[in-house]
Amino acid sequence: MSGPDIELGTRSDTSRAVAFSDAIFAIIITLLVLDLGIPDVPPGRLLSGLLSQWPSYVAYLASYSYVAVVWLNHKAAFNRIRQVDRGLHWMNLLVLFSTALLPFPTIVVSHALQEHNNTDQRVAIAFYALIGAFLCATWLAFYHYLARHPDLLKDQVKGSFFHVERFRALAGVVLYLLAGMIGYLVAPLIGLVIFPLLPVFYALTSAGLYQLRVTRRITHRPPPPP
Repeated sequence: MSGPDIELGTRSDTSRAVAFSDAIFAIIITLLVLDLGIPDVPPGRLLSGLLSQWPSYVAYLASYSYVAVVWLNHKAAFNRIRQVDRGLHWMNLLVLFSTALLPFPTIVVSHALQEHNNTDQRVAIAFYALIGAFLCATWLAFYHYLARHPDLLKDQVKGSFFHVERFRALAGVVLYLLAGMIGYLVAPLIGLVIFPLLPVFYALTSAGLYQLRVTRRITHRPPPPP
């Protein structure tokens, strides 16, 4: 079998991968809102019932922001990809798999915080943090694969992009695990407050942290003299 025939069977453009991924992200965001329901309260207590569901709103905000940032990062990554091979398809499916898990820990955190059981709340916060760290780890694998297969990328893509993106993914693993430890060992509400803040970091850097002046200085710093 000739080389071109092999390449036709294993490589393709990015259109199908992007379209499939966008559909998955849309479904995930839709699932997140399903936990926001009308509170079961007696007549005249609707306002207090809605206010008592504040953990659901915070959990929804954290997860929605996280999915939105994942979509932005996904778009930024595929804007730099020329072709997709089987390995990259699997890496992309792994990212989608971890992202699709988010509605589950979101519901767990929401329910645990409304039940007012401290032990369950600690476990729920730690569980959410583990899923968040796992999602970041799948991005780390995704960017590592791209860094090792530069032939899949567009010609103008710089190698420093993957150095910074892998740093962002690794930072996410550390930060989510730290938030989970704080929520489990110190106070669940502290971990809950940290979760919506983490997507802010990724939102501010979703187009590539290398664009920030401080990071440019780091990535373009000349090597130390021998």
